[in-house]
Amino acid sequence: MALDNAIEVLESEFHGLVIHNVHVERLWTGARWAEGPVYVPSAQQLIFSDIPNDRTLRYDERTGNVDIFEQPAFNANGHCLDLQGRLVTAEHRGRAISRIGHDGIREILVDRYEQKRLNSPNDLVVKSDGSIWFTDPTYGIDSDYEGDMAESEIGECYVYRLDPAGTLDAVIQDMVRPNGLAFSPDEKILYVADTGSSHVGSKCPPDIRAYPVSGDGDSVSTSHWTLATCTSGVFDGFRVDAHGNLWTSAGDGVHCLSPEGTLIGKIRIPEVVANVEFGGLKRNRLYICGTTSLYSMYLNTRAAR
Repeated sequence: MALDNAIEVLESEFHGLVIHNVHVERLWTGARWAEGPVYVPSAQQLIFSDIPNDRTLRYDERTGNVDIFEQPAFNANGHCLDLQGRLVTAEHRGRAISRIGHDGIREILVDRYEQKRLNSPNDLVVKSDGSIWFTDPTYGIDSDYEGDMAESEIGECYVYRLDPAGTLDAVIQDMVRPNGLAFSPDEKILYVADTGSSHVGSKCPPDIRAYPVSGDGDSVSTSHWTLATCTSGVFDGFRVDAHGNLWTSAGDGVHCLSPEGTLIGKIRIPEVVANVEFGGLKRNRLYICGTTSLYSMYLNTRAAR
């Protein structure tokens, strides 16, 4: 199913990032809350989550089919690949970061901070040094819908860095509900979305913040700035392209932000978007997780790395 008139150009630089005779395609529908997409180049497949249905799904580019990758799936949310191509997952119900090895065996990498259980890891990214950076809001323990309802043992929602040696550090402690995150192409800036308006309303604007990464790459500066504030719903998950533009979820589709934070264009989607991922053999196909459906659109740009 193709959706017409989905491209909305707001600034001239967006013209060069989209292909104007290309349509948004709805590839599949049937989720309750589609989230957490990651592209697996070796298999030409997209792995994504259907959190309330406690399953992880798999879209095959070669056949166009969607099937179940894992169920039950610990109410998995975000996924990424590590430097060895292994699938790393942020689990709501497991309250952990896990990894599936090439042998298919699941391993818990971390599930506690200072001897207290994590809330419900949400999204994650692997840096070029092999460290895993992830957000830990409470959405998986706020109710039984996306995990198991429970009290937060930590009492706060942090952004963490898991060192390849297994050391866990809270690198950002000043956000209400940290959610999506990604690095700039040179890894000098960490971008993090705050969706805390779900809990405290307008006291927490729906922002993406930019945190300079320290010289040693192990932490971020406290002197962050607001890159952009969402004009429709909230920013949830996002990805960065090779030019440093951010392609981010929003209430009316996908917003494209310049590296300076200017909203330069939109891809309109007929439902709330939760997350996106670059895929395809040339990494120029944007996969879009809407509330119930998986969409895609080819772009004139590609993933940062």
